[in-house]
Amino acid sequence: MTRHAKLYQYQLPMDSGVILRAQRLAMREGWVVELRDGGRVGYGEIAPLPEFSTESLSQAGEQAQTLLTQWQAGGSLDLSDTYPSVAFGLSMALLELAGELPAQGNYQVAPLCSGDPDELVEHLSQLPGEPVAKMKVGMYEAVRDGMIANMFIEAVPGIRLRLDANRQWTPLKARQFAKYVSPQHRAGIAFLEEPCRTPAESLAFAEETGIAIAWDETVRDPGFTVKAEPGVAAIVIKPTLVGSVQRCLDLVADAREAGLIPVISSSLESSLGLGQLARLAAWQTPEVVPGLDTMQLFQAQLETPWPDCALPITPLSSLEVVWQQD
Repeated sequence: MTRHAKLYQYQLPMDSGVILRAQRLAMREGWVVELRDGGRVGYGEIAPLPEFSTESLSQAGEQAQTLLTQWQAGGSLDLSDTYPSVAFGLSMALLELAGELPAQGNYQVAPLCSGDPDELVEHLSQLPGEPVAKMKVGMYEAVRDGMIANMFIEAVPGIRLRLDANRQWTPLKARQFAKYVSPQHRAGIAFLEEPCRTPAESLAFAEETGIAIAWDETVRDPGFTVKAEPGVAAIVIKPTLVGSVQRCLDLVADAREAGLIPVISSSLESSLGLGQLARLAAWQTPEVVPGLDTMQLFQAQLETPWPDCALPITPLSSLEVVWQQD
């Protein structure tokens, strides 16, 4: 038998300020799959995101072990009915094993608008080409969010601001936000992800304000299909929450066909998984800045360093191997 598989478990400390919905995330936990076949090797990260993934860490680990047993015995992997994080991690490992994931990565990031506004404006103004930045909205008052977005658009000529509301606003709060973004500045918003609690309310917001929206959570709703709709500019693809690499490739192709921007985005993967997402983005969406600016939320990297990141690196060899079969 030439096939061998291992499953590692990792725990990486996070920045103290990372909050997912109502939960503070002190530690990022996940599994790393290692597949070997002859002299070839492939890795994949299985890391359900607390508060967002439907599956727990233990559920994902148990399912992965069942599938790895099948694979090591020579079987093929049917990922059609597996948890999204498991489908993504295993399909990525298989892709790497087959040598089909290009080595080149797109490490360009859309910096998060937080901290000192003056420093950020200076940084954004120095970015080459059309500056792209991201801003979380919906956590504070909608009026405040609108004023800050308007300030950035006014201060940085040509900026393309990506906003993410995570379905936090009622239609009234969304209108309050829009009221404080001058009509002449609204085109500076590349898109606003999921402003309202339902897709219908978000579509109505886009029609009323002229502010483009993007689907994020909606992409993961049962029965979602990509289609051109008035006011919709993009779809955000988070592979850990969406599923297999093939599902992600299908979404990218469908988005292009519908005239939408496909954005590959992270779900707080480690540097190992994040690097693979950068390679996936360079391969599939080379003209789009991916949403991968999450490394600064960690206090350590895993195995594969992220470019220009000074955080200490935890090697796979130091992790516990929780499953392997001889």
